[in-house]
Amino acid sequence: MRNFYLLVCCYVLHFSVQAQDKIPAYPLIAHDTYLSIWSFGDGLNNSVTKHWTGKEQSLLGVIKVDGKFYRFLGAESKNYKTILPAADETSYQASYLTKKAADGWNNLSFDDSSWKKDDAPFGDDQTAKTKWNTDEIYYRRKFAFHSTSSAKKYLKLSHDDNVTVYLNGKMIFQKDGWVHEYIYIPIENNLLKEGENLLAINCKNTAGGRHLDAGIVEEIPNGSQVLKAVQTNVAVEATNTIYDFKCGGVNLKVTFTSPLLLNNIKLTARPISYISYAAKSADGKAHKVDVYFSASSNLAVNTPNQPVSVWKNTNNNLSILKAGTVEQPVLKKKNDDLRIDWGYMYVAVPTKFGAKQYIGNQIDNLNSFKSVKYPQQSQALNVKTQDLSTVIPFGTVGLKSVEKYVMLGYDDLKSIEYFGDQLLPIWRTSASSTFENQLTQANNDYATLKAKTKAFDAKLVADALKGGGTEYADLCKFAYRQSIAAHKIVYAPNGDILFLSKENFSGGFINTVDVTYPSAPQYLLYNPELLKGMLNGIFYYSESGKWKKDYPAHDIGTYPVANGQIYGEDMPVEEAGNMIILVGAIAKAERNASYAEKHWKEMSRWAEYLLKEGFDPANQLCTDDFAGHLARNANLSVKAIVGLGVYAQLAQQLGKTEIATKYRSAALDMVKNWQKLADAGDHYALTFNDKNTWSQKYNLVWDKLLKLNLFPNDVYRKEINYYLTKQNSFGLPLDSRKAYTKSDWIMWTATLTDNQPEFQKFIKPIYKYAAETTDKVPLSDWHETISGKKAGFQARSVVGGYFIKMLADSWGIK
Repeated sequence: MRNFYLLVCCYVLHFSVQAQDKIPAYPLIAHDTYLSIWSFGDGLNNSVTKHWTGKEQSLLGVIKVDGKFYRFLGAESKNYKTILPAADETSYQASYLTKKAADGWNNLSFDDSSWKKDDAPFGDDQTAKTKWNTDEIYYRRKFAFHSTSSAKKYLKLSHDDNVTVYLNGKMIFQKDGWVHEYIYIPIENNLLKEGENLLAINCKNTAGGRHLDAGIVEEIPNGSQVLKAVQTNVAVEATNTIYDFKCGGVNLKVTFTSPLLLNNIKLTARPISYISYAAKSADGKAHKVDVYFSASSNLAVNTPNQPVSVWKNTNNNLSILKAGTVEQPVLKKKNDDLRIDWGYMYVAVPTKFGAKQYIGNQIDNLNSFKSVKYPQQSQALNVKTQDLSTVIPFGTVGLKSVEKYVMLGYDDLKSIEYFGDQLLPIWRTSASSTFENQLTQANNDYATLKAKTKAFDAKLVADALKGGGTEYADLCKFAYRQSIAAHKIVYAPNGDILFLSKENFSGGFINTVDVTYPSAPQYLLYNPELLKGMLNGIFYYSESGKWKKDYPAHDIGTYPVANGQIYGEDMPVEEAGNMIILVGAIAKAERNASYAEKHWKEMSRWAEYLLKEGFDPANQLCTDDFAGHLARNANLSVKAIVGLGVYAQLAQQLGKTEIATKYRSAALDMVKNWQKLADAGDHYALTFNDKNTWSQKYNLVWDKLLKLNLFPNDVYRKEINYYLTKQNSFGLPLDSRKAYTKSDWIMWTATLTDNQPEFQKFIKPIYKYAAETTDKVPLSDWHETISGKKAGFQARSVVGGYFIKMLADSWGIK
């Protein structure tokens, strides 16, 4: 024990002098898929903070030191004045044609009297006011313009797919592909003319949906005259992200704490984070300090044009700001690229701090801070985007650090629709439960949780260092919050815990089995009850008779509506193997097979399916569905074999000796045949029928971790030796088809090694990707191993799979 604390102390000392952590995006507020705010790229004050989808959810922080202002958090959002409204602001009509237009159609003088004229936007989605279902559309919109300022003008555009835009006959923008939001394209100052103008657009559909809308705006200068604080350090820990700044004569430490301690499910499910500020003199002199924090009401909308209402009040020694949409469409929307627009965001600060809170637009609120003239209104109803602002006086700051904090939380009212039932957040245990009470409890817990999270962060790194080295420890701490924040904890009507994932940036499905599978190690390590919560919904779907097939479903819906599978194709061998293996892992973690016994009937049906269909899989998808269909997939066959071995192991634990013997014998026979069919000399092939291929056999890791002893050790050794000849700068490719990889699977493959130096050969390129990729988004698990570019996906839960080496170490597996 003494050695452990020595290791932790050494780590803390190391942290105090280490270089800044490098990660593509930095987690700030991370609780669930809707309350998830990040700083994209390097420098907390270099850009507007964003939701994991990339939409702006602005947090702004400014410190006043002796009358000078320094911005340390976020950046001022751009504000626009409308010149020509888009349809999200005001209804308008445009002339259009859905067949080839005559030459000159994009000129002001062109006669469009024969064209149709209807309401925008045009498209084939639910937002379209005029249906467009042909290959292309031509759009003309005349408007009057009278110059009132020299401010920068922008085209505001939403399009799907390929688009070409003209202003008064000159092409100003062209793009292939589509966008999922309005984009703003600068317009040359001399292109808009006094009097009549023409905006003309051609949009072509190439695949999927159709959409077109446009307008013109001008930027409103903010004139804030705020200096940028100098960021001197950033450290990303499991539950804390810590920034250090130099602000004139004051050093400021800003800590974002999301107390996601997985051994405490109620705490993990409480959606309240802390943002703390510790200020002290940098030059030995006394300084007068105030800290300003604002959060945009965009945290509570899906799109910025949605009207909101905002309130200010005090409750139980807290000063509180609250905001939410006027509409409140509770659980009415489901999609991947979607933000919550029901429920209410909260910003709270202890009244003992003497803080001032007020509401208004961002520019006005910042100016109020500068002028010390604070608005007094207690509410703003049915308005557009507002900032919820808090000014905390620190008084005179000297060499002793002064710390104060705000809390940011979200009450989603109802969290998930689960087979027709709308489930409450788990903290709402009765009709009298209020979010204000949760804020009060969080405030009371602050000092305790600050200490607990720091201790947890240090222990996680110390444990990871022992088993995997520095880069591995860094990757685990980077992954911890991201994985948790792609889930929601609720309780099913029958009392079962549900820990439901959202398949972020890859379809938006809820409770996807082949997302649960790679995510599982983090939860096996820290709380197996949460892994049960990832499996319970799938078991219920089958055991209730709602899902009737002989293998598990792929998912149970599109987040947050879990009423049944949405994905268009089953993954029979994949999901059957995943479910059985994970139940076996739970039995290992809990040292009993009671969970398996509870679900034995359904597991037996799945095991029987694997026995018949799993060894030589038919042409089907596996979890790596982006790579396409594959028949005779050797790694998928491994999953089926391991799944049967796990089923036999569980049967033995439950005293079902005859079943155990039958299935273990079958699995061992399959292993012998697998070695013959997959053998490609110095490695094993991607498919049984093509020896000129190879793939990572990451599914083997459960044979090792669960001590099934199905595959000989020389199978692991042959594969590892071969993989080491295939590494690229940013990692080991997934297989021989492409140069891209999945970093979670590399972690699993690396855990097949039997020594740390070899393990680190696989880990260091993943760390290099995380530190050097130019894609500044929450960590992607799918990237190119040659260029270091993101291939797809971001902010997904599967990075929980990084913890597999720590899990192996905790189980004593070498």
